[in-house]
Amino acid sequence: MPTVPLIISEFYEQVKTHHTIQKGMPGLRVTYLIPPVWGKTAEQVRKDIVGKSPVSGEVVMQEIVENLTKPLTAEERKTGTIKPSTGPDRFTDTPDNLQRMFMEKRMTDYMPIILPTEEKVANMLKGTSHDPDAIVGKMAAHTAMPGENNVEIFEHWSYTVRTVAINAVMAGCRPEYMPVLLAVASTGKEAISVSDNSFTEGLIINGPIRDEIGLNYGIGAMGPFSQANSTLGRAWNLLSINAGNCGRVGTTYMGVVGNPMNWNNVIIAENEEESPWKPLHVRKGFKSSDSVVMLCEGWGVLSAKNSRYSVWEKEMDFSGTLKKIVADQDRLFGTLAVLSPPVANFIKEEGFDTIEKLIEFLAEPAEGMKMPPKAKMMLPQAKGKLPQGKMPFFMGPQIEIVVTGGSNNNYWSYGGMACRQSVSIDDWR
Repeated sequence: MPTVPLIISEFYEQVKTHHTIQKGMPGLRVTYLIPPVWGKTAEQVRKDIVGKSPVSGEVVMQEIVENLTKPLTAEERKTGTIKPSTGPDRFTDTPDNLQRMFMEKRMTDYMPIILPTEEKVANMLKGTSHDPDAIVGKMAAHTAMPGENNVEIFEHWSYTVRTVAINAVMAGCRPEYMPVLLAVASTGKEAISVSDNSFTEGLIINGPIRDEIGLNYGIGAMGPFSQANSTLGRAWNLLSINAGNCGRVGTTYMGVVGNPMNWNNVIIAENEEESPWKPLHVRKGFKSSDSVVMLCEGWGVLSAKNSRYSVWEKEMDFSGTLKKIVADQDRLFGTLAVLSPPVANFIKEEGFDTIEKLIEFLAEPAEGMKMPPKAKMMLPQAKGKLPQGKMPFFMGPQIEIVVTGGSNNNYWSYGGMACRQSVSIDDWR
């Protein structure tokens, strides 16, 4: 059946170098439009969208007709796919030249790396008992968490334990971080989304591993104030670039304005000792002695003082403020509340001795605010509202709460972040 895809011109490189080749139709005819195509008046659509194609220069409607009716050329009739080369196994040159080559070939985040010599990689592999040549997982650039609602565009690349170790060396990790990285890598979740929404990703880490590798969950918990906090997210990024073909601007990365959190993503170790509630991994069905990492993604995290609802008063109503913020969030990812221990304890004293009781309170519309229709039905924690295992694409108001940070003041943060899968770290020791 003759068909002409209509695609915005910003995706020209993706279509020509990946999608049509991957589908075995490198000569597929496509008509490209001026982006964006939404948010315009009818007059603007007629002028901007159905005027001339920014790629061919032809009038859009005329090009569509010709693409549907003109006989295919010999070049357009060609079929088949092209497999990208993985390149050589080893590179040999001076340290300065190798640093330059890694950047030019886009194998880094444009920051200097630790060169992954065989000796350093062998030392990194001491952090796990798993076979260096064992396949850990496979990865590709996605628009969202892998699942039934996600669009598969790019080919999945497989990677081994050794591949993870190489990128861990490059990022500046220590061998004892390997079980965390392998657990994350086993999910196939990329750290750099292709979406033009400029998403960021996050890891929430619980259990004994926090102290074993020196994660900071006190003052400055989400900042770059320990080696583990600073390098785990970076290693995840580098693995995504080098083992998942992510982060290539114009093809596998299309964030319109980008996200500064992509530098290291959101890395949180929960302050279990000072939290008034059960830690996150225990609430997800793990033992307190288990080491677990939860993977999240969304818009990012920012200070609650950014919200108009966070007003300093003589007697604070933290649960009420959080309730209003939750009700005001976008429905795509819901809300991740990152509470400092003092704020968490204030909320407990307000009558919320369990997270479940707090979430039930937060899920109800705040006074003077209306939730979108059926919003509560989409709450995963709401009993009897969703069939087991079924999660709608528009998740909200999914609510997750984690406690971290110091106790020196009553500050806390929140963000539109969906936390959807927890993975055992201990399985990768």
